This record gives sequence, C-alpha cells and structure tokens, in this order.
Amino acid sequence: MSRWKGRVLALEALYAWEAAGAPVGELLAFPWADGEKLKTMGDDALVFPRLLVAGTIENIAVIDKKIRSAIQNWDFSRLKRVDLAIMRLSVYSLLFQKEIPASVVIEEAVKLCIEYGADDSFKFVNGVLDSISKGQ
Repeated sequence: MSRWKGRVLALEALYAWEAAGAPVGELLAFPWADGEKLKTMGDDALVFPRLLVAGTIENIAVIDKKIRSAIQNWDFSRLKRVDLAIMRLSVYSLLFQKEIPASVVIEEAVKLCIEYGADDSFKFVNGVLDSISKGQ
C-alpha cells in the first residue's frame, strides 16, 4: 500500500473517530474499506495507517494544543471535521515522525484537502501546518 492510500485510510478513520466516536480498536480494522482488498494487502501494508491513527489519538491533547495555538483568530470548534482530521494526522507526523520531512507532510495534507476538503480549505490547512512546522 502506498503512503498516500495509508493517509487516506487514516483520514477516514480519524473522521469517523471525531464524527461518531468510533472505538480505536474498531477503527484500526478499517471496516469500511474493501475487505477483500485489505486481505490481499496483508497486515504489513496497514502498519502505516494504523500508526497514524493510533498515534494521533494517543497524542490528541498535544496535537490539538498545537493546532489551537496556530489558529489564534479562529474558533477551534468551527473547524470542518475533514480539515481537522487532516490537520491532526499531519501534526502527528510533524511532531512524532521526524523521518518524514515537513515539506512532504504538508504537501500530502494539501493533496488530501484538495481531494476531500472544501474548495479553499487547502490554503487554510497549508498555513496552519506551515506555522506549526516552523514553530517546533
């Protein structure tokens, strides 16, 4: 599985966690994904998205604090759930996956926003993540 597909699965899981409060153990099985496709990929392919989901949720307080500090003039509760999920998994990567360059994390987040977010959300998310990456 490509890292891109892994990020998409992680985004979907974090969205489900935020929107419906789905239990983490259930999320890590990715039950909404094509079951046959998941079986053929094997557990090794799911390590990356599982790490993103579990790591993000485990560190949610730190991650949300970083996001809140970067959006000083914006109400956290008004963030769109998709944008929030993208920012959360990206901030997790910025803080805890130092082997992945910040530029790659931000570029992938922008792509996710373009694909799944609102029309201009990629600009907002890009700015927030850039601010966080420079403020570490």
